[in-house]
Amino acid sequence: MTPPIDKPAFPPAVRLEGSTDALPLSPALGVSLDATRMPRRSTLVDRRVLRITAVSIVLGVAAAIIAQLLTGLIGLVTNLAFYGRVSTAFSSPAGHHLGAWVIVVPVIGGLLVGAMARWGSRAIRGHGIPEAMEQVLLNESKIPPRITFLKPVSSAIAIGTGGPFGAEGPIIATGGALGSFIGQLLRVTGGERKVLLAAGAAAGMAAVFASPVAAVVLAVELLLFELRPRSLIPVALATVAATSVRYAFQGAAPVFAMPHLAEPGAVALACYVGVGALLGLISVGVTRIVYGIEDAFEKLPIHWMWWPALGGLAVGVVGYFAPLTLGVGYTNIEGIVSGQFTLHTLFFLCVMKFISWSISLGSGTSGGTLAPLFTIGGALGALIGLGLAAMLPQFGIDPRIAALVGMAAIFAGASRALLTAVVFAFETTGQPAGLLPLLGGCTAAYLISALMMRNTIMTEKIARRGVRVPSEYAADYLDQVAVGDACSRGVVTLRTTQTLGEVRHWLGEGSPEAQHQGFPVVDEHEQVVGVLTRRSLLDPQWSYSLPLADLVTRPPMMVKEDHSLREAADHMVAEQVGRLIVVSKDAPHRMVGIITRGDLLSAHKRRLQEARQASRHLRFGRNGMRTA
Repeated sequence: MTPPIDKPAFPPAVRLEGSTDALPLSPALGVSLDATRMPRRSTLVDRRVLRITAVSIVLGVAAAIIAQLLTGLIGLVTNLAFYGRVSTAFSSPAGHHLGAWVIVVPVIGGLLVGAMARWGSRAIRGHGIPEAMEQVLLNESKIPPRITFLKPVSSAIAIGTGGPFGAEGPIIATGGALGSFIGQLLRVTGGERKVLLAAGAAAGMAAVFASPVAAVVLAVELLLFELRPRSLIPVALATVAATSVRYAFQGAAPVFAMPHLAEPGAVALACYVGVGALLGLISVGVTRIVYGIEDAFEKLPIHWMWWPALGGLAVGVVGYFAPLTLGVGYTNIEGIVSGQFTLHTLFFLCVMKFISWSISLGSGTSGGTLAPLFTIGGALGALIGLGLAAMLPQFGIDPRIAALVGMAAIFAGASRALLTAVVFAFETTGQPAGLLPLLGGCTAAYLISALMMRNTIMTEKIARRGVRVPSEYAADYLDQVAVGDACSRGVVTLRTTQTLGEVRHWLGEGSPEAQHQGFPVVDEHEQVVGVLTRRSLLDPQWSYSLPLADLVTRPPMMVKEDHSLREAADHMVAEQVGRLIVVSKDAPHRMVGIITRGDLLSAHKRRLQEARQASRHLRFGRNGMRTA
């Protein structure tokens, strides 16, 4: 069959901008878009959010009850191991009368934890939060169900036999595992399962410290990696439910009670910021030492199940000389921020707690990092505050505020969970006068840490395994731009009445407007009926006399000009297409342009310019200020 020699009798409207990529889905049919559907309108919440919220509230109550049970289990193991009595009362091992036999108790605990890790699940090793982060990032928040039972039991054994850890880390991990378990039982999406995991973890923290706001912020900064209503609402209400249960069991008093603090002056405030900066520097060193010890254990010529016993030996030896280092040490934190310890006691506690905790944590036993960091940072802050108050009394420095700042700043620097550290220290002490020093000191620590350390104590372990952890949360730029502002308006169109021969002849001429990879097809009413790719138009199986109306078998994918680029991008991904017809928001069948994947990338040009190009817009001269 001979193709017609006449040029197409239509004046093409040349599209001057935009990419020309295409993604044909059905080469046999020659159509790149397989249905006429608009992208979903983004909504803040929907009925599924209500369902996840209801589940999260129940989860919060369950996590709080588990927190109470775990606290009782730790108390039971502590009383049995150090006092030979059956009691679930939460007590400190520091008052034991075992003498040198105290060295053996943590070793036995380490042996039990190592055995549970080897024959139960290796995932119980560590302080829990990095492992939860890894499951969120790589495994759709699917934590093995057995962790829900093994983690609290192993942690109770490790802490109850003198491990220098806080109960909050294991409880956070257990709450997250419970949320993941429920998310695997229910029919939910991966994103919803992540919310349930974060809700359980946050509820666990809130149940331990009565700090619901800090728990929500922790979930945002370390687990959710986002701040959206559909995730924030369930997590927040879960922490409220968990805190209510805690109030019912233990009351609403602050966890670390402090005497009333006076508002600091300007000079004192500057000193507290300096304390925070110094603690930020120390937090970098602490993180590197901890992972250096972990690397040293990796080089030992024995199986890893024996490492917790070696860590327990260090805990026992240190505990023999410094009994206050044994166990969770919440009373130590309260004593530090209340100004109850002497200079010598603070120094000895700080050094010995760090030695015990770093070796034990590096051995891979089951325990947390929050309480040990608070103890070490609080003691350092108190030491600095006492020194400054003695040398420069005119500055009005309160060592208790310095201790509070040190406690939060070392955690902010080590974990880079800035807002969590500030809010946590405020909620657990109930001291409004400490809020401004906390903000300044923690921000200074955060700055130093971000300058000197790429990963944190929470992310270094999983980063070494190739997991990329988000470190910044920014508003989606594509969600801020309307399709109508980014699409290409001048579009080359074909008509249903044209024959394939006419179009092939036109394509063969090589004019600029014929170089695109996809062409909308319109009818006599200028309404788009489909899209044909260059591949389909040149397919030799079709007759030259075939009208384009017969070649179009499916209508196109469309997007309105007032949709966002994020909605358009999601629509492309969902439908596996590379271009969308843009129609008028008032007339759904009237085409106004085309949006392609290349146009989506081009939309980022302005964002990159704003981020990278430094410019000066105001200048001062003889005639005053003028615009550049």
